[in-house]
Amino acid sequence: MQKILIVEDDPQIAALINRALQEVGYETFVAFDGKMALSMFDSLRPQLIITDLVMPHVGGHELCQQIRARKKLTPIIMLTALGSTEDVVQGLNAGADDYMVKPFRVPELLARVHAQLRRVEQSEERQISTLADLVLDHETKEVYRNQELIKLTATEYRLLEFFMRHKGRLKTRMEILEEVWGVSFDPATNVVDVYVNYLRNKIDKPFGHKLLHTQIGLGFILKE
Repeated sequence: MQKILIVEDDPQIAALINRALQEVGYETFVAFDGKMALSMFDSLRPQLIITDLVMPHVGGHELCQQIRARKKLTPIIMLTALGSTEDVVQGLNAGADDYMVKPFRVPELLARVHAQLRRVEQSEERQISTLADLVLDHETKEVYRNQELIKLTATEYRLLEFFMRHKGRLKTRMEILEEVWGVSFDPATNVVDVYVNYLRNKIDKPFGHKLLHTQIGLGFILKE
């Protein structure tokens, strides 16, 4: 049974999420702040985390950063009332895999949980992906170019993994949003462009030979 850690300081919301997840077969645990969540994470090793953003002691951003500092790629869904583009970018940049704004619909939350867990399972099935001198190891989550280790955030890694799965194929911003983040953002959001730029700065610019290309008005493609 897959374990999910719920981090929520509102008891009513925590109870709602807890009940909904248990009804579809997940094993759930509840922490009421980030400090408690970190302790439970280390002991429980959950397969996924759902966390609020604004909480006492340790907030959602710091919680994500602490988990990523442990070099863990456990999927994290942020569930918060803060919903501006800046909030979304900040949350994802802190290490969250998905971002959902309150008030929320339980069926949508369950769908996002399922999508994140399925993505992990699919990733674990694959081994090594390569393009030119770019290498992505799906088991260790390590990325190399010209035999040099490249440090990526969890979101940058998932974005590169998506492009590697579809190398040589043009992908629109909406396709990337739906597959990498598992959600349909406002089409006007610049989240994809922001993260493509982050990725380019790490996998392309230091090496001189461009692999990640933009086709203006259409989308992005990873190719030699």
